[in-house]
Amino acid sequence: MTDTPDPSAPDEMLDEALEESFPASDPISPGRGPSDALLPAPAPSPSPGSPTAPPVWLAAGVRTPFAKVDGPFAKLDAIALSLPVARHMLALARPDFVVWGTVAPNLTWSNIAREVLMDAGADATIPAFSTVMACSTSMVGTFEAAGMVGGDRSLALVGGVESMSRIQIGLSQSLSDWVRGFQRARTAGQILDQLVAFDFKAPKFYIPSVTNRTSHMSMGEHTEITVKQWRIDRETQDRLALASHAGAIRGQESGFFRSLIIPVEGVDHDLIPRRDSTLEKLARLKPVFDTTSGKGTLTAGNSSPLTDGAAALWVGSEAGMARLPADLPKARLVDYEVSAVDFRTEGLLMAPGYAVPRLLARHGLKYADIQLWELHEAFSGQVAFHLKAWEDDAFLRDKVGVAPNFGPFPHDRLNPNGGSVALGHPFGATGARILSQAVKELAALPEGSRAIVSICADGGQGTVALLET
Repeated sequence: MTDTPDPSAPDEMLDEALEESFPASDPISPGRGPSDALLPAPAPSPSPGSPTAPPVWLAAGVRTPFAKVDGPFAKLDAIALSLPVARHMLALARPDFVVWGTVAPNLTWSNIAREVLMDAGADATIPAFSTVMACSTSMVGTFEAAGMVGGDRSLALVGGVESMSRIQIGLSQSLSDWVRGFQRARTAGQILDQLVAFDFKAPKFYIPSVTNRTSHMSMGEHTEITVKQWRIDRETQDRLALASHAGAIRGQESGFFRSLIIPVEGVDHDLIPRRDSTLEKLARLKPVFDTTSGKGTLTAGNSSPLTDGAAALWVGSEAGMARLPADLPKARLVDYEVSAVDFRTEGLLMAPGYAVPRLLARHGLKYADIQLWELHEAFSGQVAFHLKAWEDDAFLRDKVGVAPNFGPFPHDRLNPNGGSVALGHPFGATGARILSQAVKELAALPEGSRAIVSICADGGQGTVALLET
């Protein structure tokens, strides 16, 4: 058993960042933080696993190759990057509805799902709506679709996209207010008043950043805190990163990704996996999120890169699956969990640490009962502290509120064809990527095999799915 971090005593870096937004006098809801042991176990959400629910299935879809920001897809915005994927999927079947998501905001559209559907030339009578949940976007879209499948709605197309190369810069709120005021000016006096009122010192542009609005810290900065709390060393993180690249390269060489990736802009494979990566090369990289304490361990080598890409999959009933090509890999969505922690006192990316044990406990399963583990790798350190937490009896008993009887974690079943550190992480697309990948991997295993698919998300949230052949 390991020493479980005390979530009520966050690192000074986090403490200082949050004090400005949440003074000590402010009441803070305990959420799923240090009072977890005092709270009753949450009631299961309605899910495909309930006795009265008809089976819901996932079928593997396709995605673009994933490429680093400002690479070969730099000229494609989120809609343009989605279109090859959407058109490929729509050529296979007509869905009853579409769910699509992206994380980075854009002033040009509000419902990207509808825009993708229309630009793809689909039947305009197909409803389409957008969803967003940070890195879990297209995974939570899958759960939304699963809850809607039934009756005349037997097949849904779910996808997501991120064009990090085409992030739109906006006007600051003060400048937006001034521009609107200037547009309303009708007389020479009103125009003069507006010109005089212009503040040359005020911020003029809003540039989106990968930071949490509440804490004003990036996910990497938050993760540096959590890896220190869980005592995750640099070598452990680099070894996980190296395994991710090795798995991705094996997947490319074996042809595993061939049916999952379609060519875009002359690119037909993921460009991020490195064949020449070694522990020695990874060890030479400098920390990028904690550069001052001398204790930083997150580097460009063990963190997922900013990535462009789009991905999709199918969600449907048995009748919906019958409308798809018979050779598509399929798996049943047995159950799922959507979780959240109070990241003001808990690790920002720690929600799956709670969700996975609760989901397994609900079904009476141990770690060894799961033949495939597909864990999103926002950072290798984030994967490492989840693995450590799941084998920590005190954490499971006192924090998660479940009996610590899951057994040892089967590390050899983790991300066999690479994860987000090696493949890339286009925020809105990662859910569809990891689910399609897991479905194909699971479909190759004996009937009755199970998979756990997990994604951590900004805001202290996470999504987990239990799949079965």
